[in-house]
Order: sequence, then structure tokens, then C-alpha cells
Amino acid sequence: MLNYFAVRQIISNFAAVQRNEGLERVPHFILIITYMIDKNIVKEIIGEWLKDKEYFLVDVEVSPDDKIVVEIDHADGVWIEDCVELSKFIESRLDREEEDYELEVGSAGLGQPFKVPQQYINFIGRDVEVLDADGKKTRGVLKSVEGEDFVVTVREKVKVEGKKRPVMMDIDHQFQMNKVKYTKYLISFK
Repeated sequence: MLNYFAVRQIISNFAAVQRNEGLERVPHFILIITYMIDKNIVKEIIGEWLKDKEYFLVDVEVSPDDKIVVEIDHADGVWIEDCVELSKFIESRLDREEEDYELEVGSAGLGQPFKVPQQYINFIGRDVEVLDADGKKTRGVLKSVEGEDFVVTVREKVKVEGKKRPVMMDIDHQFQMNKVKYTKYLISFK
């Protein structure tokens, strides 16, 4: 991995070779090296911190300008002290001499779309909204999760044979996580 000082040394060595070859002028050039922090390395560091904890990783984003955004979650919510601890842990594993980065560690926001299966599991029994691939919204109670499949129970009017009017019934709707645009927790202030 090249840092500023290594690149400077390479350029100095090149200039010395040019002078030794008898060239009076050393050509000027600009060497631009872009170095981006590897997302997988950040994930490995977070994995070390998560070991033996009930937290789970929701997402890691590393932007081209080396802004690292880490989202974690926990069934009982995320404590700020734990975000600070994880932030310090990541900083202790990355070298500020080689990487200049901005780090943000936080929880997956309530009301934000679910990104990992564990979020679905944590919200079983709660109200959710699903936007399917066709753009249809379904609101109901997240009933179950099995692998990539999940079931949302919706209270709907159903025409029952022998009845004049539709009857309110609980109807299960099955979805696949990778085939919906989003699923998110519906915050209720009742």
C-alpha cells in the first residue's frame, strides 16, 4: 500500500536515476493515486467487535471520499455508548497515517426500510408496510419470517358465500425479501 511518503520516495529515486543517466532536466509529472478504504476490511473489523454481542450489522457504506457509515442494530435498540465503543474500535484498527476518513456509527433508523433478515425477525408481531415490486403497498402485522420469505397479516373485507355484506377477516400475504422494493416498521403514536 502506497502512502504519500512512499510515492515521494519513488519520485525522488526516479529523479536521481535521471540525473545519473546524464539528463540535465528531469521531466515534470504529476502522479495521482486514489486510495479508497476497502469495505470488506471495515466489515471484518466490525465482525470482530460483534463477536459474542447481540448486535448485528445492518449496513456499511464507504463513499469515494472515504466517508464510512456503519449501521448496527439490536433487538432491544442501540445504545449510544455502544456506537461510541464500536467507533473507537474501528479507529484503533485503521491507520490514520495511511487513510484519511470520516466515520459515522449509528443505529438503523426506525421507519427506514429493512436491509437484513434479522430486522424482519426483530419486528415480528409489529405493524409494517411493504411496497411490492408492482408498486402496491400492503400494511399489516408481520406474522412470520422463514429464510427470505415473510408473511404479513392484513385485516380485509372478504366476500363470504351466504352473506350479503363482506366480512372483516385476517388474510395472510406472503412476500420474499429480495422481491419487494421495501419493508419498513410503521411507527404508531397511539
